[in-house]
Amino acid sequence: MGILGRWHGWRAVILAGGMVWFGAAADLWAGTLDGAGTPEIIGRSAEPFGLSAAMLSTGALREKWRGVALKLDDEAVQLALCDGDRDRCVSPAALRLLAIVDTARTRDGRARLGEINRAINLAIRPMSDLAQYGEIDVWSSALATFAHGAGDCEDYAIAKLVALGLAGVAAGDLRIVIMRDLIRGEDHAVAAARLDGHWLILDNRRMAMVEDARLGNYRPTFVIGQTGIMQYVDAPLLAGLPGANPAPADPAPENPATANLAPMDLARSAAQNAEPGLISASN
Repeated sequence: MGILGRWHGWRAVILAGGMVWFGAAADLWAGTLDGAGTPEIIGRSAEPFGLSAAMLSTGALREKWRGVALKLDDEAVQLALCDGDRDRCVSPAALRLLAIVDTARTRDGRARLGEINRAINLAIRPMSDLAQYGEIDVWSSALATFAHGAGDCEDYAIAKLVALGLAGVAAGDLRIVIMRDLIRGEDHAVAAARLDGHWLILDNRRMAMVEDARLGNYRPTFVIGQTGIMQYVDAPLLAGLPGANPAPADPAPENPATANLAPMDLARSAAQNAEPGLISASN
Protein backbone atom coordinates (compact mmCIF):
# COMPACT_ATOMS: atom_id res chain seq x y z
CA MET A 1 0.00 0.00 0.00
CA GLY A 2 2.98 2.32 -0.46
CA ILE A 3 1.23 4.09 -3.31
CA LEU A 4 -1.66 5.02 -1.06
CA GLY A 5 0.75 6.33 1.54
CA ARG A 6 2.52 8.56 -0.96
CA TRP A 7 -0.77 9.90 -2.24
CA HIS A 8 -1.96 10.83 1.24
CA GLY A 9 1.25 12.78 1.64
CA TRP A 10 0.09 15.15 -1.09
CA ARG A 11 -3.18 17.01 -1.45
CA ALA A 12 -5.39 14.01 -0.74
CA VAL A 13 -7.79 16.12 1.27
CA ILE A 14 -8.59 18.21 -1.79
CA LEU A 15 -9.46 15.12 -3.80
CA ALA A 16 -10.90 12.98 -0.99
CA GLY A 17 -13.51 10.58 -2.23
CA GLY A 18 -12.15 10.85 -5.75
CA MET A 19 -8.54 10.16 -6.58
CA VAL A 20 -8.00 8.17 -3.39
CA TRP A 21 -9.99 5.55 -5.27
CA PHE A 22 -6.83 4.98 -7.30
CA GLY A 23 -4.35 5.34 -4.44
CA ALA A 24 -4.01 1.67 -3.55
CA ALA A 25 -4.59 0.49 -7.08
CA ALA A 26 -1.29 -1.27 -7.57
CA ASP A 27 -2.19 -3.67 -4.78
CA LEU A 28 -5.96 -3.87 -5.20
CA TRP A 29 -6.44 -4.17 -8.96
CA ALA A 30 -5.42 -7.78 -9.39
CA GLY A 31 -8.07 -9.27 -11.65
CA THR A 32 -7.97 -11.57 -14.65
CA LEU A 33 -9.90 -12.24 -17.81
CA ASP A 34 -8.90 -15.86 -18.19
CA GLY A 35 -11.02 -17.31 -15.38
CA ALA A 36 -7.99 -18.61 -13.47
CA GLY A 37 -8.08 -19.01 -9.70
CA THR A 38 -10.99 -19.67 -7.38
CA PRO A 39 -13.64 -16.92 -7.50
CA GLU A 40 -15.14 -15.63 -4.30
CA ILE A 41 -18.77 -14.52 -4.63
CA ILE A 42 -19.19 -11.18 -2.85
CA GLY A 43 -22.88 -10.44 -2.97
CA ARG A 44 -25.76 -9.43 -5.21
CA SER A 45 -26.74 -5.91 -4.28
CA ALA A 46 -23.59 -3.79 -4.26
CA GLU A 47 -22.59 -4.01 -7.92
CA PRO A 48 -24.23 -2.56 -11.02
CA PHE A 49 -27.12 -4.65 -12.35
CA GLY A 50 -27.60 -6.22 -8.90
CA LEU A 51 -25.85 -9.38 -10.02
CA SER A 52 -23.49 -11.66 -8.09
CA ALA A 53 -19.82 -11.06 -8.74
CA ALA A 54 -16.72 -13.11 -7.97
CA MET A 55 -13.36 -11.59 -7.13
CA LEU A 56 -10.52 -12.60 -9.46
CA SER A 57 -6.98 -12.57 -8.17
CA THR A 58 -4.65 -13.82 -10.91
CA GLY A 59 -4.14 -13.52 -14.63
CA ALA A 60 -3.04 -11.31 -17.51
CA LEU A 61 -5.21 -8.32 -16.67
CA ARG A 62 -3.43 -7.90 -13.33
CA GLU A 63 -0.27 -6.53 -14.94
CA LYS A 64 -2.19 -4.47 -17.49
CA TRP A 65 -4.28 -2.72 -14.85
CA ARG A 66 -1.30 -2.39 -12.49
CA GLY A 67 0.42 -0.28 -15.14
CA VAL A 68 -2.66 1.90 -15.63
CA ALA A 69 -3.15 2.25 -11.88
CA LEU A 70 0.42 3.39 -11.34
CA LYS A 71 -0.01 6.03 -14.02
CA LEU A 72 -3.29 7.16 -12.47
CA ASP A 73 -1.60 7.47 -9.10
CA ASP A 74 1.16 9.63 -10.57
CA GLU A 75 -1.42 11.70 -12.41
CA ALA A 76 -3.37 12.21 -9.19
CA VAL A 77 -0.41 14.13 -7.79
CA GLN A 78 -0.13 16.25 -10.92
CA LEU A 79 -3.87 16.92 -10.96
CA ALA A 80 -3.82 17.93 -7.29
CA LEU A 81 -1.01 20.40 -7.90
CA CYS A 82 -2.69 21.81 -11.01
CA ASP A 83 -6.01 22.01 -9.19
CA GLY A 84 -4.39 24.13 -6.51
CA ASP A 85 -2.45 26.42 -8.85
CA ARG A 86 -3.74 26.61 -12.43
CA ASP A 87 -1.28 29.36 -13.43
CA ARG A 88 1.73 27.16 -12.68
CA CYS A 89 0.28 23.97 -14.17
CA VAL A 90 2.52 22.62 -16.93
CA SER A 91 0.07 20.04 -18.25
CA PRO A 92 -2.41 21.22 -20.90
CA ALA A 93 -4.15 17.84 -20.60
CA ALA A 94 -4.66 18.36 -16.85
CA LEU A 95 -6.07 21.84 -17.45
CA ARG A 96 -8.54 20.51 -20.03
CA LEU A 97 -9.69 17.78 -17.67
CA LEU A 98 -9.95 20.19 -14.73
CA ALA A 99 -12.02 22.61 -16.82
CA ILE A 100 -14.61 19.86 -17.19
CA VAL A 101 -14.42 19.11 -13.48
CA ASP A 102 -14.85 22.81 -12.61
CA THR A 103 -18.14 22.97 -14.48
CA ALA A 104 -19.32 19.71 -12.93
CA ARG A 105 -18.53 20.95 -9.42
CA THR A 106 -21.06 23.75 -9.87
CA ARG A 107 -23.82 21.17 -10.26
CA ASP A 108 -25.29 18.55 -7.98
CA GLY A 109 -26.55 15.00 -8.23
CA ARG A 110 -27.50 13.70 -11.64
CA ALA A 111 -26.63 17.00 -13.32
CA ARG A 112 -23.02 16.66 -12.10
CA LEU A 113 -22.71 13.14 -13.50
CA GLY A 114 -24.37 14.12 -16.75
CA GLU A 115 -22.07 17.09 -17.24
CA ILE A 116 -18.99 14.87 -16.98
CA ASN A 117 -20.49 12.24 -19.27
CA ARG A 118 -21.36 14.73 -22.00
CA ALA A 119 -18.22 16.84 -21.72
CA ILE A 120 -15.82 13.88 -21.90
CA ASN A 121 -17.78 12.35 -24.77
CA LEU A 122 -17.25 15.61 -26.66
CA ALA A 123 -13.63 16.10 -25.60
CA ILE A 124 -12.35 12.72 -26.86
CA ARG A 125 -12.52 11.47 -30.43
CA PRO A 126 -13.38 7.78 -30.85
CA MET A 127 -10.34 5.93 -32.16
CA SER A 128 -9.29 2.31 -31.95
CA ASP A 129 -6.07 1.25 -30.25
CA LEU A 130 -4.84 -0.18 -33.54
CA ALA A 131 -5.28 3.15 -35.33
CA GLN A 132 -3.79 5.19 -32.49
CA TYR A 133 -1.00 2.97 -31.16
CA GLY A 134 -0.56 0.23 -33.74
CA GLU A 135 -1.61 -2.26 -31.05
CA ILE A 136 -4.94 -3.86 -30.22
CA ASP A 137 -5.03 -3.81 -26.43
CA VAL A 138 -3.96 -0.51 -24.87
CA TRP A 139 -5.61 0.95 -21.76
CA SER A 140 -4.68 4.60 -21.36
CA SER A 141 -4.62 6.79 -18.27
CA ALA A 142 -6.86 9.84 -18.10
CA LEU A 143 -4.20 12.45 -18.88
CA ALA A 144 -2.74 10.33 -21.68
CA THR A 145 -6.19 10.16 -23.26
CA PHE A 146 -6.68 13.93 -22.92
CA ALA A 147 -3.20 14.57 -24.31
CA HIS A 148 -4.01 12.49 -27.39
CA GLY A 149 -7.58 13.75 -27.60
CA ALA A 150 -8.68 10.30 -28.72
CA GLY A 151 -9.39 6.85 -27.37
CA ASP A 152 -11.71 3.88 -27.32
CA CYS A 153 -14.43 2.97 -24.85
CA GLU A 154 -12.28 1.92 -21.89
CA ASP A 155 -10.29 5.15 -22.25
CA TYR A 156 -13.50 7.17 -21.99
CA ALA A 157 -14.54 5.11 -18.96
CA ILE A 158 -11.22 5.60 -17.15
CA ALA A 159 -11.22 9.35 -17.83
CA LYS A 160 -14.78 9.65 -16.54
CA LEU A 161 -13.95 7.88 -13.30
CA VAL A 162 -11.03 10.24 -12.69
CA ALA A 163 -13.21 13.27 -13.43
CA LEU A 164 -16.03 11.98 -11.24
CA GLY A 165 -13.63 11.44 -8.37
CA LEU A 166 -12.22 14.95 -8.74
CA ALA A 167 -15.77 16.32 -8.80
CA GLY A 168 -16.48 14.73 -5.43
CA VAL A 169 -18.18 11.41 -6.21
CA ALA A 170 -17.30 8.84 -3.54
CA ALA A 171 -14.88 6.09 -4.52
CA GLY A 172 -17.34 3.37 -3.50
CA ASP A 173 -19.89 4.74 -5.96
CA LEU A 174 -17.67 4.39 -9.03
CA ARG A 175 -17.13 1.41 -11.33
CA ILE A 176 -15.98 0.40 -14.79
CA VAL A 177 -18.21 -2.27 -16.31
CA ILE A 178 -17.33 -4.50 -19.26
CA MET A 179 -20.38 -5.73 -21.17
CA ARG A 180 -20.94 -7.98 -24.15
CA ASP A 181 -23.00 -6.26 -26.84
CA LEU A 182 -25.04 -9.15 -28.22
CA ILE A 183 -26.28 -7.15 -31.20
CA ARG A 184 -22.87 -5.97 -32.41
CA GLY A 185 -21.06 -9.08 -31.17
CA GLU A 186 -18.37 -7.08 -29.37
CA ASP A 187 -17.29 -6.00 -25.91
CA HIS A 188 -17.92 -2.52 -24.58
CA ALA A 189 -16.65 -0.64 -21.51
CA VAL A 190 -18.59 2.03 -19.64
CA ALA A 191 -18.30 3.99 -16.42
CA ALA A 192 -20.97 3.53 -13.77
CA ALA A 193 -21.82 5.88 -10.91
CA ARG A 194 -24.22 5.21 -8.04
CA LEU A 195 -26.66 7.97 -7.16
CA ASP A 196 -29.37 7.60 -4.52
CA GLY A 197 -28.98 3.83 -4.59
CA HIS A 198 -29.25 3.53 -8.38
CA TRP A 199 -26.43 2.86 -10.83
CA LEU A 200 -26.26 5.23 -13.80
CA ILE A 201 -24.30 4.23 -16.91
CA LEU A 202 -21.99 6.83 -18.48
CA ASP A 203 -21.49 5.61 -22.02
CA ASN A 204 -19.40 7.16 -24.80
CA ARG A 205 -22.06 5.97 -27.27
CA ARG A 206 -24.77 8.23 -25.83
CA MET A 207 -25.05 11.62 -24.18
CA ALA A 208 -27.99 10.71 -21.96
CA MET A 209 -27.34 8.49 -18.95
CA VAL A 210 -29.55 5.49 -18.29
CA GLU A 211 -30.00 3.24 -15.28
CA ASP A 212 -28.30 -0.12 -15.49
CA ALA A 213 -31.56 -2.08 -15.48
CA ARG A 214 -32.75 -0.23 -18.57
CA LEU A 215 -29.92 -1.36 -20.82
CA GLY A 216 -31.08 -3.95 -23.29
CA ASN A 217 -29.19 -6.57 -25.27
CA TYR A 218 -26.02 -6.44 -23.19
CA ARG A 219 -24.54 -9.10 -20.94
CA PRO A 220 -22.30 -7.69 -18.18
CA THR A 221 -19.15 -9.75 -17.79
CA PHE A 222 -16.66 -7.87 -15.58
CA VAL A 223 -16.72 -5.00 -13.12
CA ILE A 224 -13.77 -2.99 -11.81
CA GLY A 225 -14.21 -1.32 -8.43
CA GLN A 226 -12.11 -0.03 -5.57
CA THR A 227 -11.67 -3.54 -4.15
CA GLY A 228 -10.50 -5.18 -7.35
CA ILE A 229 -11.63 -6.80 -10.58
CA MET A 230 -14.70 -9.00 -10.41
CA GLN A 231 -16.44 -11.34 -12.80
CA TYR A 232 -20.20 -11.50 -12.96
CA VAL A 233 -21.34 -15.03 -12.24
CA ASP A 234 -25.05 -14.43 -12.82
CA ALA A 235 -25.28 -12.49 -16.06
CA PRO A 236 -28.59 -12.73 -17.93
CA LEU A 237 -29.38 -10.73 -21.03
CA LEU A 238 -30.10 -7.29 -19.60
CA ALA A 239 -33.20 -6.89 -21.73
CA GLY A 240 -34.75 -9.62 -19.57
CA LEU A 241 -34.33 -7.69 -16.30
CA PRO A 242 -37.36 -5.92 -14.76
CA GLY A 243 -37.69 -2.41 -16.14
CA ALA A 244 -35.34 -3.02 -19.07
CA ASN A 245 -36.10 -1.72 -22.53
CA PRO A 246 -37.54 -4.34 -24.87
CA ALA A 247 -35.08 -6.05 -27.17
CA PRO A 248 -35.05 -5.07 -30.86
CA ALA A 249 -37.11 -7.19 -33.21
CA ASP A 250 -34.11 -9.00 -34.65
CA PRO A 251 -31.53 -9.44 -31.90
CA ALA A 252 -28.31 -11.25 -32.69
CA PRO A 253 -28.60 -14.93 -31.72
CA GLU A 254 -26.66 -16.21 -28.75
CA ASN A 255 -23.76 -18.51 -29.35
CA PRO A 256 -25.20 -22.07 -29.36
CA ALA A 257 -22.07 -23.30 -27.62
CA THR A 258 -22.83 -21.17 -24.55
CA ALA A 259 -26.61 -20.88 -24.61
CA ASN A 260 -27.18 -23.67 -22.08
CA LEU A 261 -24.26 -23.01 -19.74
CA ALA A 262 -24.77 -22.36 -16.05
CA PRO A 263 -24.07 -18.76 -14.92
CA MET A 264 -20.57 -19.50 -13.58
CA ASP A 265 -19.66 -21.45 -16.72
CA LEU A 266 -21.13 -18.72 -18.90
CA ALA A 267 -19.04 -16.06 -17.19
CA ARG A 268 -15.93 -18.23 -17.52
CA SER A 269 -16.69 -18.81 -21.20
CA ALA A 270 -17.04 -15.06 -21.71
CA ALA A 271 -13.73 -14.52 -19.97
CA GLN A 272 -12.00 -16.96 -22.26
CA ASN A 273 -13.47 -15.51 -25.44
CA ALA A 274 -13.87 -11.78 -24.82
CA GLU A 275 -10.91 -9.65 -23.84
CA PRO A 276 -12.17 -6.18 -22.82
CA GLY A 277 -9.10 -4.54 -24.30
CA LEU A 278 -9.88 -5.99 -27.72
CA ILE A 279 -12.66 -3.60 -28.61
CA SER A 280 -13.57 -2.65 -32.12
CA ALA A 281 -13.17 0.81 -33.63
CA SER A 282 -16.93 1.37 -33.35
CA ASN A 283 -16.52 1.84 -29.60
